[in-house]
Amino acid sequence: MSQSLKKTNRTFVTAGLLAALFIGALDSTVVTTATTSIAKDLNGLSLISWIFSIYTLTTCVTTPIFGKLADLYGRKSIFTIGLILFLVGSVLCGAAQSMTELIWFRAIQGIGAGALTPVTFTIIGDLYTGEQRGKVQGVLASVWSIAGLIGPFVGGYFVDTISWRWIFYMNVPVSIISFILVFGFLHERFAKTSKSIDYIGALTFTICISSLLLALLTGGATYAWDSSTILVLFAVAAIFLFIFLKVESLAKEPMIPLLLFRERRLVVPYALGFIGFCIVAGVTIYIPLWIQNIMGYSATKSGLMLMPMSLAWPIASNLSGRYMFRFGVKKFMLMGAFFVACGAFWLFTVDMNTSYLHLIGIVVVIGFGMGCISTPAIVAIQNAAAANMRGVATSTNSLMGALGQTVAVAVFGMLFNRMVIEETPSQMADGMHLIFIVILAIAIFKLVVANLLPSAKKSEESQAA
Repeated sequence: MSQSLKKTNRTFVTAGLLAALFIGALDSTVVTTATTSIAKDLNGLSLISWIFSIYTLTTCVTTPIFGKLADLYGRKSIFTIGLILFLVGSVLCGAAQSMTELIWFRAIQGIGAGALTPVTFTIIGDLYTGEQRGKVQGVLASVWSIAGLIGPFVGGYFVDTISWRWIFYMNVPVSIISFILVFGFLHERFAKTSKSIDYIGALTFTICISSLLLALLTGGATYAWDSSTILVLFAVAAIFLFIFLKVESLAKEPMIPLLLFRERRLVVPYALGFIGFCIVAGVTIYIPLWIQNIMGYSATKSGLMLMPMSLAWPIASNLSGRYMFRFGVKKFMLMGAFFVACGAFWLFTVDMNTSYLHLIGIVVVIGFGMGCISTPAIVAIQNAAAANMRGVATSTNSLMGALGQTVAVAVFGMLFNRMVIEETPSQMADGMHLIFIVILAIAIFKLVVANLLPSAKKSEESQAA
């Protein structure tokens, strides 16, 4: 990307990007507290899970597609398209008159969200370099944690005082402000050359990921894991993955360049993102479940348990962003993986007599560890990728995290359901402890993977070569 003759106002653009990222992150948590009111108002309790599933599916599918388009046609235009889609989807969701309508409109919202996160991080990567990039990426990473903290409270406030529809309508003014700041003050110029869009790659990728996610999201709930529906979905995903890889190896402008997965400075952060969000999914689902069903606390208190994690994460993200260039990216990522492994081992020791404060300590350690990894990972990816591939390289990282979380929810749920038959406290404790053992194994593997990241000196030599 090359800058135009007009100078970009980095402060205004960064503020607009933060606003867009915030509403995108908030939307994934704010809806949780409104599900009861939505189901009652739209008479669709049986379809309530699809409000979340369809959003996850469309976001995952479109994230790398928008990342590639941002490399081809410019960050500003693709960001604007994503923001408009998200805004239109939000308005339609707020006006939905049936559960079916709401699900379709959430799909539109998810498509827009697929552009907001990766393109936002990519624009920041373009605007800032060196230590400044690390600091700003640390702030962006904090937005997710802050949204996770206040999302349920914002949703609960609108449901209790006005209407659940306003959890969608509130996106309108923030989206407009973001549009004005980014569209008005970001100036870029892309060379006007013919572009080759990988339509077949995008189609095969969409079928592959959609089939995989549908299998993971409905397996064990809507359909049994060994049902013909789930088996066919997995088979379709495998077949189209093979076709997709073949298409990408031959395409002039591949949607996801396979050479991204030949560079260790990219593969290691991608793997850490996938593994890390597997752990996060297990912790955020099964620790609250333990607190409610084993310790006997309320749902509110179990939800508050995750707040310390949401505070430790942004603190570590900002610290790592500020000091990663002084001490080294690899050292921070290894330290983060070590903290996560320590937290996972501590979680492994949990038993029926474990105290509430004990569990708070666990989520703080794991959250701090994840924060030490997230910012160095995105900066390492953007430093390793060429400028004309920064968009797709960044969006691939977002995709890996989302896939890790979705796969973990499915696998952990399957393991838990196999252990728990009568839903007695002892059986539930055994089921959750099995999950904690798996989390520990994953965390140890994460530590091994982090050690595979090339050191700064080796990275510089390989880049020079």
